[in-house]
Amino acid sequence: MPNTIGRPGQFGRPTAGRAFLMRIVLLAPPGVQALDVVGPAEVFWEAARRLGDPKAYEVQVMGTAEGPVCGTGSLRFLADRSIHDPDQPIDTLLIAGDPSFKAVDPAVIDWLRRRAPQARRYGSICTGVFLLAATGLLDGRRVTTHWECADKLRIDFPALTVDSDQIFIRDGKVCTAAGVTSGIDLALSLLEEDHGRDLALLVARYMVMFLKRPGGQSQFSAHLAAQASSRTGIQKIQEYVLDNLSADLSVDALAAQAGMSPGNFARVFKRDVGRPPADFVEAARLDAARRMLVDSSTPLQRIAYICGFGDAGTMRRAFVRSLGITPADYRKRFRTTTAS
Repeated sequence: MPNTIGRPGQFGRPTAGRAFLMRIVLLAPPGVQALDVVGPAEVFWEAARRLGDPKAYEVQVMGTAEGPVCGTGSLRFLADRSIHDPDQPIDTLLIAGDPSFKAVDPAVIDWLRRRAPQARRYGSICTGVFLLAATGLLDGRRVTTHWECADKLRIDFPALTVDSDQIFIRDGKVCTAAGVTSGIDLALSLLEEDHGRDLALLVARYMVMFLKRPGGQSQFSAHLAAQASSRTGIQKIQEYVLDNLSADLSVDALAAQAGMSPGNFARVFKRDVGRPPADFVEAARLDAARRMLVDSSTPLQRIAYICGFGDAGTMRRAFVRSLGITPADYRKRFRTTTAS
């Protein structure tokens, strides 16, 4: 049966005179990460609802064998089809991940090797990349996966270029996502490609998501680092930094807040947090500046002052050094149309 999938036009209107079928197939191996399936499925379902056409997207859960698929969280999926059923046209094929890294079924690899190239686009979420990599279809491509699995992916498949800090990566018709919630980020990107920014932003807002999440897997997040610190004294200093970004946050000033000598404070802070105090302070200021750039129209000079950089030039150098992009370009790339 030939694949008659067409490309949509403006906000869900298919190109005139072309057959149009957007079948999204989510391959779910045994032990699948449940959110790798549910997250993208929700994006496409909500998009169809907003379009007023329940058939705008047809989402299928594909099993690797007959019967229900056991997933994480003690959830079970009743797969719509299995790889052993007769072929149907596929618009988008996404392979969900299995956190347990069980042995790869050769039948799954054979199926992927045959079916993936027939889809308009295909890719993986989380450790699903290991199944796709085993087909050889990713050789020479730039990919990502969950940060915990990146080193294993590099070792097992040296022909791949693994970028472990990306939320998702598009390389031609191939797309790979970091894992868990990043499957939602990827699905929103694919939705934007299909139906435009307005619909993708509407769905993202409904799901309480960024349309384009700032940062990478590391998120350059001082807030996450503060939550991870197990030393109460250092945690208090981290919270002080986050609440007082425009204050003097030098090592001497923070050591005085902690009631410690500067040398001892710097040593203990790096031991507990994994980075020097100055690095944490800059990351905290970058976090705050990124949020203001995305969520407001506040001038750059004002953002620099509020976030403790002092002036726009210093903030610009910090952005380029840490993120590889200027504040102005960051705002253009990530700012939503609803920012005020």
